[in-house]
Amino acid sequence: MPRFFTNELDEDNITITGNDAHHIGFSLRMKPGERLTVCCNGIDYNCTLRSIDGETVFLDLVEKHRCAAEPGVQVTLFQAVPKLDKLEFIIQKSVELGASRIVPVLTRRCISRPDGKDFAKKLTRLNKIAAEAAKQSGRGMIPEVTPIVSFKEALSMMNELDRNVILYEEEGGCSFDKAGLPDSGSIGLVIGSEGGFDKEEAQAAVDSGAVQVWLGKRILRCETAPITALSILMFLTNNM
Repeated sequence: MPRFFTNELDEDNITITGNDAHHIGFSLRMKPGERLTVCCNGIDYNCTLRSIDGETVFLDLVEKHRCAAEPGVQVTLFQAVPKLDKLEFIIQKSVELGASRIVPVLTRRCISRPDGKDFAKKLTRLNKIAAEAAKQSGRGMIPEVTPIVSFKEALSMMNELDRNVILYEEEGGCSFDKAGLPDSGSIGLVIGSEGGFDKEEAQAAVDSGAVQVWLGKRILRCETAPITALSILMFLTNNM
């Protein structure tokens, strides 16, 4: 069943406009009576197509339910900025695995160092990748890719979450199952770029309340680490 996303929805008057409406009418050639799903804030609204009037599609609600593909935890991935092709891959796979938000972070050891204006030009494409991954994986919402932030700004954002973990391979870390992850609420997952974190950054995260965790004795690439960590996190919080 085709899936479309919106941030706002009136259950008594569900409509689709703009590019999605054009796609329904001209690309998919859908007819009255056919069914589609509108996703809004983690809720799936299963509808039948009532009519198409120009660039507006009018729908009738059949049933609604929480999207089964949405995890019970809201995971924010704080990803130190790698090279662009790696970041695109990380965003795609993180959305498929259930991340709710991806925050690119500029850390001391980032090899790629775009400034805010340069990164802003890439943000539309990165959010499009997130949207396509959400549709492909049956998500009930489109995770946001935020503008690039400093490590200090990331720490401030982490303070708003229920639990934070940072991947750091030096002494003092624990395994994921010892990190005290909640089955619900918000979790921040902090992962380095190709060069990882320096000791001061890792300590600053721990001082802010983050739990230092490690993924074993093998050193993973920066694009492999978030996929592995998210998979483990979702498993441990019963969200696979």
